[in-house]
Amino acid sequence: MASPPGNTRRALCTFITIFLLLAGLAVLIVWLIYRPHKPRFTVLGAAIYDLNTTSPPFISTSMQFTLVTRNPNRRVSIMYDKLTAYVSYRNQAITSSLALPPLYHATKSTVALSPVLGGAGVPVSVEATNGLVMDEAYGVVALSVVLLGRLRWKAGVIYTGRYGVYVKCDVWVGLKKGIVGQAFLFIFSFQVVVAACNMNGGTDEQIIMQVQTVHDQCHVLRAYNPMMIIN
Repeated sequence: MASPPGNTRRALCTFITIFLLLAGLAVLIVWLIYRPHKPRFTVLGAAIYDLNTTSPPFISTSMQFTLVTRNPNRRVSIMYDKLTAYVSYRNQAITSSLALPPLYHATKSTVALSPVLGGAGVPVSVEATNGLVMDEAYGVVALSVVLLGRLRWKAGVIYTGRYGVYVKCDVWVGLKKGIVGQAFLFIFSFQVVVAACNMNGGTDEQIIMQVQTVHDQCHVLRAYNPMMIIN
């Protein structure tokens, strides 16, 4: 004898509910095991080869920073592409953007970068040139090393989409005008932001706009990934 239609529908709904609960539980377990943590960046050293101001307000620079990045994840590796670096002073870029080669960050690994950054006659505001002259006379200049690009998380054979990444390391560089070479360095803050939106096909301008929007909304130093927000 055929089952009543009501019993069939009830059994189907029960099956779908149990299936969704089990699927959600499986996704939660996988997420708890593989959830990615933000990479860590540190500036270890700096060498200033040239740092001059000219009129109209331009800054000519040549400097090298040694950065070390650490992937703290045990099960998730990181793949960077379209990564660029530049130096800013008072929130104004004072070097041209330098394209860095693609970087693969294995689990629990550390990678060192030593880009030489510079630019001849980079236009800046009058406030920036005047501030730089005063800071050089004082002997300490506050600079920011900025990395901008895209990354993908890799867990086993699974790849995520590309996400915008923005890294900013604020440093005090001790130097005297006319003296070039190795400089005293003091790091006083850094931040790593991974935009919470998929940036497949996005431009660098779109990446930094999205990152800036996300950062303005949270008002604290946090990293963003496709799955969650990590303090």
